[in-house]
Amino acid sequence: MPESGSVKNELWHYTPSIIGGIIGAAVFAVLLCLHAYRLVRNKTWFCTPFVVGGLFEVIGYAARAVAHNDTDSLTPYIIQSLLILIAPILFAASIYMVLGRLMLRTDSASLSLIRPQWVTRIFVAGDIWCFMIQSGGAGILAKADTPNDVNRGEIIILGGLILQILIFAVFIVVASIWHFRLSASGADEMQRGVIPWRRYIALLYVASSCITVRNIYRVIEYGMGNVRW
Repeated sequence: MPESGSVKNELWHYTPSIIGGIIGAAVFAVLLCLHAYRLVRNKTWFCTPFVVGGLFEVIGYAARAVAHNDTDSLTPYIIQSLLILIAPILFAASIYMVLGRLMLRTDSASLSLIRPQWVTRIFVAGDIWCFMIQSGGAGILAKADTPNDVNRGEIIILGGLILQILIFAVFIVVASIWHFRLSASGADEMQRGVIPWRRYIALLYVASSCITVRNIYRVIEYGMGNVRW
């Protein structure tokens, strides 16, 4: 029993599923190979962060599978927590760069609220900031020995996650306004034969929705409390 006023910081409040971890790692491994193949074939090197993020997901879910038989081990817990936390930031970075290049390839930079050259810089910097905030909160939780420390760490992590959602929402607004203006300008005729930008923007929205759902899930996860005492 922990002493009065102290907390017992449990790594896991459940036994990680070895089957779930293997399935997660396998799915991301397949997607990683497909994206890596397309990246090399098409020489789209700006999507490298997306591939690295896929690698982080594979390692992270593999670590969860390993933790099934040893929930007290700190190493697999840290690996899965850190890499699965970072991976979506890398995915988002590639999405930001895709939007910037779509603007340039369709010669529609003037239709965007933010210059294409600044889209990646602004939003990637925002994601890095959010990650630093979340890492700071995680550091406090790792050393927490009182309920106040636990609450402080969780609030900081929640703040970072909520800020990340807000920054991504601003990105979606920027992308949507550019998309609307481009569609209204008759880009199908103006850009015919250049690139299938409508398909790319649709994929961008799908990927953005997946990242948003993930961020909301993490907010709920930490909002419900991630440490028992």
